[in-house]
Amino acid sequence: MMVTVAFAELPTPVGPFVLAVTEDGLAASGWGSRARLGERLGLAEVHDPDRTAFAVAELNDYFAGELRAFETPVDWRLTSGVRRSVLQALHAVPYGSAVTYGELAERSGSGVPARGIGSIMGSNPIPIVVPCHRVVAGNGLGGFSGGEGVETKRWLLTHEGYLQPTLLDL
Repeated sequence: MMVTVAFAELPTPVGPFVLAVTEDGLAASGWGSRARLGERLGLAEVHDPDRTAFAVAELNDYFAGELRAFETPVDWRLTSGVRRSVLQALHAVPYGSAVTYGELAERSGSGVPARGIGSIMGSNPIPIVVPCHRVVAGNGLGGFSGGEGVETKRWLLTHEGYLQPTLLDL
């Protein structure tokens, strides 16, 4: 059976977001172009709104403040080895909480040092559903490569209630 990918694009409070869903689940997502995600996956594209509907609905519910745990199946095809172990451990970090890079390294059992965890977070192929925004530095927010960078991370953590809103957010 040939593996294919269907795309969906949706507006969010943190910018336009693209989803790439295979027969196995959500394989990639992020800010940026659909073409870029397609190139990473290297799969034949199909027009299949039914395939992407569940993930789109969950993301819409998440941004509406009505969803705290994603049930969208994840297709881990863009990850392997230690990187996959770290991202799967991250996938279990619950809504409204955060872990430090060092804590995620420990939870994953990967042996990757905290600095290496940051690199894995920067290449996470499925942000938000695999919540790299929930990984923070021991002395602050740390970095974020999605959307508008650390401001997107701050927005997501405030949305989830981990951070208190600032006067600018009110």
